[in-house]
Parts: sequence; C-alpha cells; structure tokens
Amino acid sequence: MTDALEAVERIPDLEERVRTKSQIMADQVKRNRAWAQERKELIERLHGEGHSYRAIADRLGIKLSTVQDVFRGYTGSGTTRPKKPAVEPPSA
Repeated sequence: MTDALEAVERIPDLEERVRTKSQIMADQVKRNRAWAQERKELIERLHGEGHSYRAIADRLGIKLSTVQDVFRGYTGSGTTRPKKPAVEPPSA
C-alpha cells in the first residue's frame, strides 16, 4: 500500500498527480464508512466475548476513546458528537 501511495507522490505532472490524489480521497470517503462499520462490529463482538474496552483497544491498535465511542453511539468526528451543556455561572 505504501508503495502505491509513494508512486502517486512521484507522478511528475502536477495536474495528473492532483487529479489522482483527489480520486483516491473521494474513494476513501466511501471506504471509510464500510471500514468503520467492520471495526464497530468487531469491537462489539470482542466486548461480548468478555474483553474489556482497554484490552480491545490494545488488541486492535486503536485508542481507548475509539472503543468507548462505539458504545456511546458516536460516529464520525468529534464535531458530530453531542455538546456538553453550558455551565451557568452561579447567581450572586
């Protein structure tokens, strides 16, 4: 995979290189959804087998917070997550 990406970086014509990179990025958006779903299913299966969140994160080489997010129902970036309610200052 790294060799393929490096080959794209070596495309001499700037327009062709940018066009190729743009196509790869567009394709990856679609692929990310499928990959995230597969990861979610495996995380849930491992947890169902009795593995802790931390053990799952270590086993899959991902952040603990990523495992936690699966069970919180969060998807996508942090910008799509529910915001913490604003804390109102104490009244004087």
